Amino acid sequence: MTRYALTRLGLLVLGLAVSSVLIFLSLRVLPGDVALLLGGTQATPEQIAALRDKLGLTLPLWQQYGDWIGGVLRGDLGTSLITGVSVGSELADKAQVTVPLAAMSLTVALVVGLPFGVLSALRRGRADGTALSVGAQALAAVPVVWAGMMLVVVFAVWLGWLPPQGFPRSGWHDPAAAFRALVLPAVTIGVVEGAMLLRFVRSATLQAMGQDYVRTAAAKGLTRTRALLSHGLPNVGLSVVTVLGLQIAGIIVGAVVIEQLFTLPGIGRMLVADVAARDLPKIQGELLALTGFVLVVGFLVDLVHRLLDPRQREAS
Repeated sequence: MTRYALTRLGLLVLGLAVSSVLIFLSLRVLPGDVALLLGGTQATPEQIAALRDKLGLTLPLWQQYGDWIGGVLRGDLGTSLITGVSVGSELADKAQVTVPLAAMSLTVALVVGLPFGVLSALRRGRADGTALSVGAQALAAVPVVWAGMMLVVVFAVWLGWLPPQGFPRSGWHDPAAAFRALVLPAVTIGVVEGAMLLRFVRSATLQAMGQDYVRTAAAKGLTRTRALLSHGLPNVGLSVVTVLGLQIAGIIVGAVVIEQLFTLPGIGRMLVADVAARDLPKIQGELLALTGFVLVVGFLVDLVHRLLDPRQREAS
């Protein structure tokens, strides 16, 4: 297990290194000039040239990358060209919205996907099981923006139960208001992701129900449901752990869109604004932090999967 963990950790570091190069190079081919943007329309060509030199934009690309990644290795993600604030401190501030939003969305997805996925498999061929399956397929195809708009219309405009947009200025100093502001965004992401999880859980459960060990348990006197719960669901859980890793990445991507729709001051909305402003140090830091988060989740999923599955340990 230790050797496997070290191997996966090495791949994680390699993935981060490759990602940092790709992020750095891809931002250098974006149209526009940050020096022109900062200098304004009244700046002379000499002032623009001096600003480029001050920002280090005239240095060779390899040197610019070396300066950036050297700072990252020291724990410094850079400084915003627009605000002059540390990228790390801004990420930590915005994470107070994005991280709870992702956690709430994942909770909703699990509540929707796991029990109803198993129930849909157990009730296959019956009206309620068919309704769950068809409903999940419909919800999985719904664009997250459209789902969010419909939830706002129903629960914020018509019923007035929840705020349609925004986040309290006091942040989590007012926990009730902060929580209420994240309910609709979290449900929007969680229901769509939960529908996709439901379909997977249903398929994995049906496959487990057809395995010999489940049929043998049923032949020994257990009901089909008890045989599945006792012997089939542990194997379903192994597959679900892998899918959850992918869904967490999907939730982070969904948060970028949802934070724009609900005007939440999170990492996703900050990233969109920084791309428009060509704030390269912030964009680099934000993309590297998000990429690192996704890679770490994948690393943890691999470790958990290996711990739970004795077949992988025996094969190694």
